[in-house]
Order: sequence, then structure tokens, then C-alpha cells
Amino acid sequence: MNNLVFFLGGHDLEMQTIGELLRRHVTASRIHDKNLSWGARASAYQAEIHAAFDAKMTPVLIELMDDLELDAARIIVVVDHHGARAGQDAPTSLEQIFALLELPSAEWTRWFELVAANDKGHVAEMLERGASLKEIIEVRRADRAAQGITSEEEAAAEEAVKRAEVFAAGRLTVVRLAHSRAAAVTDRLERALGGAGYENLLVVSPGQVNFFGAGEHVRALDAHFPGGWYGGALPVRGFWGFSADDVPDVKSFLLAQLDGEARR
Repeated sequence: MNNLVFFLGGHDLEMQTIGELLRRHVTASRIHDKNLSWGARASAYQAEIHAAFDAKMTPVLIELMDDLELDAARIIVVVDHHGARAGQDAPTSLEQIFALLELPSAEWTRWFELVAANDKGHVAEMLERGASLKEIIEVRRADRAAQGITSEEEAAAEEAVKRAEVFAAGRLTVVRLAHSRAAAVTDRLERALGGAGYENLLVVSPGQVNFFGAGEHVRALDAHFPGGWYGGALPVRGFWGFSADDVPDVKSFLLAQLDGEARR
């Protein structure tokens, strides 16, 4: 473990918690955190990663897309719970880091349990692990704060949710949002938090689109619109997102998928 150097990816509550855990067990010189946003790439740490290689240390990339095409002969550790590494039975990034640090189970706290559940399956997963309403509200509030969602973005999401559209006999909810902070929408629609609820949710933002819902639709979206990201408690439920100057017509694709289901 003394040979590892840690590089933190985009900030949310899980990444913030990972950073706090690392700082309790690893010297500061072996932790690199540039307070990056979602979609963070390894190139943000290019100089630091190569310095680690030069010092014969092993970089640990935590939820960082590897856009450096790192030499396959060099040893790196990848910690992630997205894409092929996602899944209901796969360990979250927090759980992977805890194991990597070889910490005793007694140090795994209730807060860690809630943060991991939130990252894997949002409110539904927390409920499955026996979370109280107070705990869920606390975790979701902390997650939005860690993502840096502003009061103005919260207010914009509040208005966007009021204008939500429902299609396919209630099976698809579509919200058009002026920014890409989709968590401000999902929390307001969450039935356990007093929202209207949804089966499948599509949040359309300038330059980005995010889907939350059935795992089969997550897989279908990833196959049809390659180049995005996905994760969650797959294969049951999860999320998918895509960023581009010209966002594809995801709504029509989903409606066709749902129509096909109804005909089966």
C-alpha cells in the first residue's frame, strides 16, 4: 500500500468521502485532488501521474477516464463503478478503496454504508439497506452540496420539475432543464422524498442528456448512442448520460423501446 499514489476523479459525495478516508490513512503527498467535476479525465493529472511512474510508484485512478493511453507495461490500479465495472453486485468505488487500504471491518461506518448505497442505487438502494427518511435526506443533501449544485440551480430544477411531461402511459417522464445538474431533478421527483415519482426519467439539458430507469433501457441507450457513460444497480436499474454539442433525440428512441415492450 505504501507504493500507491491516489488520483481523485469528479466530486460527488462518494468522492468526497473517499478523499476524507484517504487523508486519514495516507500521507498527503500521495493524494492528488484537483476538485474536478463529473466526467473527469486522467489527463487532468498527467504531470503528476508521470511523476509517480518516475518515482516507481503505482497510480490509483479513481473514477478517471483514461484518455492518456497509459503504457500497458506500466502498472496502474483502476477504481471505478461505471461502465463495465458497474452493477448491483459490484463493489462501489468507496468499497474498493476501503479494501485497497486493507482496513478492518470495524472501521466501516454507517455513513460509509449509506454513501455506498446512494452511489450504487440512489434512494432505492438506501431504502433496501434500511435507511430512515432522515438519513436519506441527509445523504441526498450532502451529495448535491458535494457536486457543487448552487441555490440558483436548485431553483431552476424546481421550476423544471413543475413543467415535467409524461409519456407512454406514465412510463417515461421528461424534464427539460436549463443546466446539467440532474440530481436536483431526481431528488425532487423521488417519491420517498415527497415527489411525484417516476418509472423512467429523461433529463434534457443544453449539451447533455441523462436517463434514470430500467437497466434494459440503460443498456439499449449505451449500445445505440456509444460514447456516453452509465452505471448504477445494473441490471435492474441504473443511469446513462451523453454529452455533445448536438444532443441526440433520446426521447424518440426511448418511446420506441417502451412501445416495443407494450407490444410484447
